[in-house]
Amino acid sequence: MRIGAILQARMSSSRLPGKVLKPLLGRPMLEVELDRLRKSKRLDVLAVATSVDASDDAIESFCRARGLACYRGSLNDVLDRYYQAARAAGLDVVVRVTGDCPLIDPAIVDLVIEQFLERGVDYCANTVPPDDSTFPDGTDVEVFSFAALERAWREARKPSEREHVTFYLWQTPGLFKTSRVDWKEKLTDYRLTVDYPDDLDFVAAVLAELEKKKQAGSMTEVIALLKEKPALMEINKGKVRNAGWQSAFEKDKKAGFAS
Repeated sequence: MRIGAILQARMSSSRLPGKVLKPLLGRPMLEVELDRLRKSKRLDVLAVATSVDASDDAIESFCRARGLACYRGSLNDVLDRYYQAARAAGLDVVVRVTGDCPLIDPAIVDLVIEQFLERGVDYCANTVPPDDSTFPDGTDVEVFSFAALERAWREARKPSEREHVTFYLWQTPGLFKTSRVDWKEKLTDYRLTVDYPDDLDFVAAVLAELEKKKQAGSMTEVIALLKEKPALMEINKGKVRNAGWQSAFEKDKKAGFAS
């Protein structure tokens, strides 16, 4: 069984353009995240999926310079981009991660993979659906079979389903066996993702503190640090989870799909 993580990344972020290659303590954010993912014990493959838009040439150059597989596809039909990348990589199990999670924990990645395998489901995640999840935003991991991805690729029609890759897998009742991994305590008050400039400043400050402590920065270490130094959370205070899903549903309505 071939298990691979495909990291979704683009330069055309509306809130923070070019964020995936913005520096974090002198290193591109994408490099920081990829180095964390390389510590996973369950991944056989690690690749980046970006778009064919000219703005993403920089991401391909970044990957080429580091000998990392980079698959390019549609800017807006991200489901097709993911499917083509997974097929080209010969994956049986696909791990979806996004380029705005530089504090992702490889142990959490492995946990979700293991639960996916043990539970015998088509799809397993730790932050989906988000309304009652327990993990912090920025630790997001989704794991699904290539067969489920292929079915979604064939059947999904709504703009939201093509843009957000896994919507068809977990929002279509009865088609797929789905499951969610929850943490022992609710940690959703902690924001570890990067959508805004303040988020980037926050992550840089967290990484600097972890370096002082000589810690790798597991999720539990990050949360312990924020409990010890709550002033760090003032850096990006007031930011909320990405509202992109809501805008995607608006696109569905405009395209004539009922909610």
